[in-house]
Amino acid sequence: MMLLSSLVLLLSGVISGTLAKSSTGNTVLVVVETAKQSNYSKFFKGLENKGFDLTFREPKAESPVIIQDDVPSFSHVIVLASDAKNFAKDITPQTLIELTTLKTNLLIALSPKQTPLSSLAAEFSLILPTPGSVLYSYFPERADKPTVVPVNIPQTPITSQKGPVFFSGVPFALGDNPLLVPILNAPVEGFAAESTSAEVLVEAADRGGEGLWAGSRLGLVTGFQTLDGARVTWVGGPEVFSDEYAAKEGPNGVKAANAQFVQDVAAWTFQESLVLRVDKVNHFLANTTTSLEQYTTNDNIEFSAYISAYDAKTGTWAPYSGITDMQLEFTMLDPHIRTALLPVPGVPGKYSKTFRAPDRHGVFKFVINYKRKGYSYLQSSTIVPVVPPRHDGYPRFLSAAWPYYAGAISTSLGFFVFSALWLAGDSRPAKKGKAQKTE
Repeated sequence: MMLLSSLVLLLSGVISGTLAKSSTGNTVLVVVETAKQSNYSKFFKGLENKGFDLTFREPKAESPVIIQDDVPSFSHVIVLASDAKNFAKDITPQTLIELTTLKTNLLIALSPKQTPLSSLAAEFSLILPTPGSVLYSYFPERADKPTVVPVNIPQTPITSQKGPVFFSGVPFALGDNPLLVPILNAPVEGFAAESTSAEVLVEAADRGGEGLWAGSRLGLVTGFQTLDGARVTWVGGPEVFSDEYAAKEGPNGVKAANAQFVQDVAAWTFQESLVLRVDKVNHFLANTTTSLEQYTTNDNIEFSAYISAYDAKTGTWAPYSGITDMQLEFTMLDPHIRTALLPVPGVPGKYSKTFRAPDRHGVFKFVINYKRKGYSYLQSSTIVPVVPPRHDGYPRFLSAAWPYYAGAISTSLGFFVFSALWLAGDSRPAKKGKAQKTE
């Protein structure tokens, strides 16, 4: 019986590992009202088909808890209850920020109304307009309301399909935080306002556009990747995930790309795509395979790093050689050497560089700090001392010092010649004085 139970547990573990398409886990908590759950059935079905285990919870429900004993209960959290003004006591801005420090990924939909999520957005450098403001656009001409805006998907590594995405909700301005990852911006002719009355637009025009949020700088879907590796995606409205918008057609009869777009956004948020890691690093003297605990100044050092990318189709990590702008720094407080770390042809996933150690001793570090929008951050730091040569490590003679050698040798020879001539010279008697001659 014990053997049978062990086999069942083993098979269940293998099956769950096969179905799990995220590199961080496949458990997902969805915070949404039960009455609206059916509005996003296609989105939820797509996640389940990829192997995610969805657990639904009302915004004010007390269970299942998000964090228990400082351990997150789920790998990912989706919050689609954007209109809820009150949440359960364990769903607060502080709790959601704590989840990111525990490497839990978040997918959050905002609302034009003032909610607790509105204050949380400011922590991620998102600037929301006046409560009640939504995105308007009268172009292109269409039968839908001006608040239902078709937006063309830009070409980014995150998205995989072109076409219009229908959006309805609140846009937001992006701060200067370098950790932000723009995914979908508002169209050029779009603007945010509480109403589209002529008086409001005329007043804004008289002020030179002051107070009017408009243009493609407004974000609709924006990601945020923390330094710990967690990903957070902000969406201006939950309607993007709805079945209704997925079935719409654009002005030219082009089918909406909402269904695939939200799956791509979820794949990035849940760390299925654009996930990289440093498998290992090594360093040794050039043209050898000997890894030393310390190096001597002016040694030729070869440094290698092995990078892999997560393949969501197979659930495995594969060597990745697609990075062409990674740098290696050899630092002691400040970088003494900064050089390109390029892939090695014919060796998948290997990046290598040979350089000469600086003519300065101390404790140095090999540093990789690769940050690109959308991709996982690659960070590696390896400490190694650099020491001066031993007393017998210096060359016996220096070619640059031959003038000094010649000067010292010629001075020594001259001294010996002078001494020899002085000592071996003739000895002559002293001359007699005048007093001796008179006598």
